[in-house]
Amino acid sequence: MARALVYITVASVTFFLLFLLSRSNPSTSTPLLLPPPHHGARPAMILPLFPFPKNSSRTFSHSGRHLLRSDSHSSHPNARMRLYDDLLLNGYYTTRLWIGTPPQRFALIVDTGSTVTYVPCATCEQCGRHQDPKFQPDLSSTYQPVKCNLDCSCDTDRVQCTYERQYAEMSSSSGVLGEDIISFGNQSELVPQRAVFGCENEETGDLYSQHADGIMGLGRGDLSVVDQLVEKGVISDSFSLCYGGMDIGGGAMVLGGISSPPDMVFSYSDPERSPYYNIDLKAIHVAGKQLPLNPNVFDVKYGTVLDSGTTYAYLPEAAFAAFKNAIIKELTSLKQIRGPDPNYNDICFSGASSDVSELSKIFPTVEMVFDNQQKLLLAPENYLFRHSKVRGGYCLGIFPNEKDPTTLLGGIIVRNTLVTYDREHLKIGFWKTNCSELWERLRINGAPSPSPSSSSGKDNSTVESPPTSAPDGSSHYAIPGEIQIGEITLDMSLSIDYSYLKPHINELAEFIAKELDVNASQVHLLDFTSEGNSSLVTWAIVPSGSATYISNVAAISIISQLAEHRVRLPDTFGNYQLVQWKVEPSVQQTWWQQHYLVVLLAIMITIIVGLSASGGWIIWRRRQQALKLYKPVDGAVSEQELQPLES
Repeated sequence: MARALVYITVASVTFFLLFLLSRSNPSTSTPLLLPPPHHGARPAMILPLFPFPKNSSRTFSHSGRHLLRSDSHSSHPNARMRLYDDLLLNGYYTTRLWIGTPPQRFALIVDTGSTVTYVPCATCEQCGRHQDPKFQPDLSSTYQPVKCNLDCSCDTDRVQCTYERQYAEMSSSSGVLGEDIISFGNQSELVPQRAVFGCENEETGDLYSQHADGIMGLGRGDLSVVDQLVEKGVISDSFSLCYGGMDIGGGAMVLGGISSPPDMVFSYSDPERSPYYNIDLKAIHVAGKQLPLNPNVFDVKYGTVLDSGTTYAYLPEAAFAAFKNAIIKELTSLKQIRGPDPNYNDICFSGASSDVSELSKIFPTVEMVFDNQQKLLLAPENYLFRHSKVRGGYCLGIFPNEKDPTTLLGGIIVRNTLVTYDREHLKIGFWKTNCSELWERLRINGAPSPSPSSSSGKDNSTVESPPTSAPDGSSHYAIPGEIQIGEITLDMSLSIDYSYLKPHINELAEFIAKELDVNASQVHLLDFTSEGNSSLVTWAIVPSGSATYISNVAAISIISQLAEHRVRLPDTFGNYQLVQWKVEPSVQQTWWQQHYLVVLLAIMITIIVGLSASGGWIIWRRRQQALKLYKPVDGAVSEQELQPLES
């Protein structure tokens, strides 16, 4: 009887638990963020702006660009494109360009010092492993080789035009020239245009090892993207860049004219002076005091050159010595320390605040004075970079240019500065602003407008509204409102074989978790299939620990890091693409759903205690009955009263 009672109780509890569990996990609603509309489409690169990775190495020679807005008074459309902040991580900024029909996407270093745009070609056997697949001319219905002619260098067979570029850091690129449709992204007013570009067959040095695919040349020259678009008459002869700050990266770039702010500072730029974009620098002031230099020191060889392909700034020996001494003289409250890299004799200081907005209270202001006596103010973030090993430590981001007398101003000088290269009017304009917010203000207002402090250290940008379409047909991702996200699902395609990846799939999950800065327990493998010579992996990112949802900011950061290839995986995992993604909202739970486990536990304990008590009582009763029934043979028998016999 007792055993039957236990069976019935256990069955009832089991049924009760299953019922409660089914009630506590209602089906989720339709995902709010949908994947791209067709398989293989890549999401549009329209993102908020993210912090710079902190790295003090100056071994890289490239820098990057940013995106702007069109001139409201111009009859020409603009190519408005985002840039992605890799200045101190890789030494450059990149933008996205689509080439061919259907479009093939590439991440290109935006370089004012280069005059040709090139990407790795499918036929290239001496190209490194980069962010995106190589360009395949055979897959583009609009591709045409540039045939050999008198105006170009030709290949050995005298069939196709070729190009070759060599750079100061001993890297090089060479290949053939082709013509195809180039698209500028889904924020561009400018429709896709035919343009000539380089299809690489060989690359060396940094170009071989870099993560970016190639170079987007904005310099002066027939093969420059700007020159080609101006020659077609589709944009005005101008472009603008805006670089993010020390803590907040990102920014904007526009190919074409924009409305200049009224207080923009201009310098004359002489195209005959050098093949590069130059300014007429006359003096440098530190803490309001002019450096004791002959103005001609900035006018030797190529003069003073702006180069977005350079990370830091380089002054002639005499100018650097005067600048360094003036800075050190103003920093008596700080301790001078060794730099983070023993291979370089960096000039660094410790004891400053980690808050960028506080640096101007310690470090002196610097002014660059142009030929017209207009001054460009440089905040500390325009000549410093963070010490990677000492908290509150900073190093000079301006170095001597050794034996080269040219003054070279790289990306660090124009952090949080809108720079307009007005080639039509032979001038370059500078306007201090918060570049991480500029894109949003341009999108709303159509022209630059006053901004908060350029070194706020906070990212106040918002996600842009979805465009109607992107060059590759993919849709913009934006999270509507402050929803509580319960899960992010990501489909990732990797360019390595399924059989090779399978034993390393858990290792891959750990790498992804580390790069996304989430716990390994948050990354779940949902599906893993083979696609020819590649693999398709579906991951789920869930809230951490006791959290019930993932914030919108965290979700956008996770998605954008993968979509923008800012997740760095070991080469053994090949290249990857974020094929599609979606988010599902966290289910709003009632009090009962949030506490049902506690209630169930209490019920279970009560049942177990009750069953234990019942079982103990039954066992005790049976033992008592057994003692009464058992009598030894020779045991004493209690006397009984004799009953009289009836006669």
